[in-house]
Order: sequence, then C-alpha cells, then structure tokens
Amino acid sequence: MISVLKSFRAVSSEKNLFSILIPTWNNLDYLKLCIDSIRKNSDLKHQIIVMINEGSDGTDEWVKSQKGLSYVYSPTNIGICYGLNSCRPLMETNYMLYANDDMYFLPHWDKTLMEEVNKIGHEMYMLSSTMIEPFDTQNPCVIVSDFGDSIETFQENNLLKKYEKLDKPDWSGSTWPPNLLPVKLWDLVGGMSTEFSPGMYSDPDLSKKLWDLGVRYFKGVGKSKVYHFGSKSTGRVKRNPGHKTFLVKWGMTGNSFITNFLKRGEIFTGPLPEPEISFSQNSINKFKRVWKCLT
Repeated sequence: MISVLKSFRAVSSEKNLFSILIPTWNNLDYLKLCIDSIRKNSDLKHQIIVMINEGSDGTDEWVKSQKGLSYVYSPTNIGICYGLNSCRPLMETNYMLYANDDMYFLPHWDKTLMEEVNKIGHEMYMLSSTMIEPFDTQNPCVIVSDFGDSIETFQENNLLKKYEKLDKPDWSGSTWPPNLLPVKLWDLVGGMSTEFSPGMYSDPDLSKKLWDLGVRYFKGVGKSKVYHFGSKSTGRVKRNPGHKTFLVKWGMTGNSFITNFLKRGEIFTGPLPEPEISFSQNSINKFKRVWKCLT
C-alpha cells in the first residue's frame, strides 16, 4: 500500500537541461557520492529529483538540507515503478534521465549525451551511458575495471585518472539506467508499468513500450561513463517475478526481446531493423507464455 507522498520542487535560477531522477532506499552514503559526482563532473546544469523511500537512515533529513534538490518522500518503500512515476509532476525540463543511487558520474557524461541528442535530430530515441563495474557479470554493455566495490574501497582519484582510457564502442540496446529519453515519450507510454513493482523487468518493459510506439534508436554511448558499484539496493529488496509478468504481457521472454529486438550489447550501427523471429523461437515463446499462465 502506498502511503501519503510528500514532494518539494527546488527553485533554480538557471535553466536546467535534464531532469535526473534518483530513487533511493536507505542508501545515504552512496546517494551522497552520486549527487556529489553529478555536481562536480557535469558540464551542464540539471534538475535533480530524489525519490526517497523510507529514508530512515538519515536520507530524508540530508536531502531536505541540500540546496537545489527536489524530492518526493514516501514513508514506506514503494519501489522503482511507483517511485519514478511519482516524480513526474516535479520534472521541469524536456529530457528525463533515470539513475541509480549507487552510480558515480564521470566527467563529460552529460555533454556527450547531449551531443548525441543533437546529432539524432528527432525525439524517437532512448540513450544510455556506459557503466564501468568492478566485477565481470558477462554483460556485453559494461566495461569491467575494478576501482572498488564499496564506498570504503572506492578509488575515486585513480578512476578519474584512468576512465578516459577505458574504451567502449557505442552499443545497441539501451534499456537500463542511466538512460535518457524525451519527457514526451515518457508521457506517451505512461511512464513505468506498475505491474512490475517493485521493479524487476520494468526496464525492458519500458523499452518494449517505446518499441511499440515506433522507437528504433536504442543506443549506449561509449564516451558517456558512470561507475556502478552494483545492486546496493536491489540486493536487499524482495524481487517480483518480472520475467513471468513480461512473458504473459508481451508474449515473449525478456531475453528474446533483448536479443532479437534490441540487439543489446552488439556494436551500434544505427536504428534497429524489424526483428526476424524464427518459427522455433516463436513456438517456444508461445509455449512458455501458456505455461506461465497456468502456473
């Protein structure tokens, strides 16, 4: 059950470019580092909106004490889907960027994203920055390089010296944070789908809704980088069966959509083509959908 939400929009004397949405759940030290990195390492000015879930570790008090932060506060943890949607009334720019609170934004992350937006020349896109992670999860979209897996072991200065040499070609299949899209698209598809609450598989679901709207430009930008400590909040949450919800909703597995439609992790070559789904894969998807509906 969602409790009464409280919100506050900070007044800015400057024109902001992105509305950066950061959901957080009792993760104050990482949130502080995340916001500090945005403030230090951004080339442009942005609106920051923090979605505070519980905030019983001091997050609530800290966010309210910070000049320039907008926020939504819930006394209970309402998850990613309801949390991001609750931030919509506070957004004041034409672009929204969803970020995790355990990310450190590296210099020029925003300038390179905006350069990409200007090159595209239309509003039918989703872009992602490229994550650097300290461990290898076999994710083809990630740069693996260890600069610490916690606040205590974080090698910030070393990372700032070396991150530019960590090359990653632009990749296809933008679907997870930090991702950027026009607020117009967010509104057209209705934001996050709350049937995926608290959030597992809500990212590919958002991309699938954009796909059905006609978006074919899903690009991960190699030069826009963030360091990601990895699942500092999701590792504590009770996970929803998102894979089943996705399958029943869309008639295909999340992996099938990510692989056959988004081509996630492949080198980016331009707008994505219409997928060619084999008869066997289509049959497997149908069988799994029926099976999940019966179980």
